[in-house]
Amino acid sequence: MGRSHHYEVTVNWTGETRSYRSYERSHEVTADGKAPIAGSSDPAFRGDPARWNPEELLVASLAQCHMLWFLHLSATDGVVVTGYTDSPTGVMVETADGGGAFQEVVLRPRVTLADPGQAHLLPSLHERAHGLCFIARSVNFPVRHEPS
Repeated sequence: MGRSHHYEVTVNWTGETRSYRSYERSHEVTADGKAPIAGSSDPAFRGDPARWNPEELLVASLAQCHMLWFLHLSATDGVVVTGYTDSPTGVMVETADGGGAFQEVVLRPRVTLADPGQAHLLPSLHERAHGLCFIARSVNFPVRHEPS
């Protein structure tokens, strides 16, 4: 068995839940030594649109994980990346019982290389990064990537 890693955060909310329509959804996510993340629910669920919601954070986590593995593999394979931008999207569908689930997330990384002649190596690097991403390996929905 491999090494075990543990992650601790604190999610803190205060208020009153007297009614579904009136309770505050704003909260903070914190961890020792890090700036707090201002969280809320999605605006579709009466949340604050100026704050991060869990669904956005899940999509961001998948994109970050893929990027970090891609950069790692590029560095070890001698491919010099000078820029990386992703504009991922996620689709979540609500169910009749009020719950829901993600149907898919699509990553759209745009990579800039020091040597454009190495562009033919990018599909393989993306495929390998996808296969190694801890987060993508942990979710039960497809995570596709459409690099450009």
